[in-house]
Amino acid sequence: MTSPGKSRRVEVKDGDQTVAAAEVTAAEHAEATIRTSLLPSSGPAPAGSRASLVDAVLDLPEVQASSRLEATVPLGDAESLQRLRERTADTVTRPAGSTALVDADIPPAGPAGTGREPGGETPAS
Repeated sequence: MTSPGKSRRVEVKDGDQTVAAAEVTAAEHAEATIRTSLLPSSGPAPAGSRASLVDAVLDLPEVQASSRLEATVPLGDAESLQRLRERTADTVTRPAGSTALVDADIPPAGPAGTGREPGGETPAS
């Protein structure tokens, strides 16, 4: 039987209040698939908070060391889905009950100063 991977909770706060959260589970060995569940907020979240959560998850060292991502996102969370599409490759999304399941490749981290803007866009020359 294989042992479960390491799990971590990531939160985005507005003052003292958590406005977005995710559970991230990394496999025991690098280069494996990372699994994350973006958790629904209990009320309206400030604009950009869900995109910030996706960025925080994808910037974790264990996520950067992985090659694949499996994410569960609340159905209707367009902000998180859009940011996942911007930051991953070969992204496939499908509905499953009250959630959307996302399977994607995690692009390798480039060296600092690659000319990429936040959100994965390259500035115009």
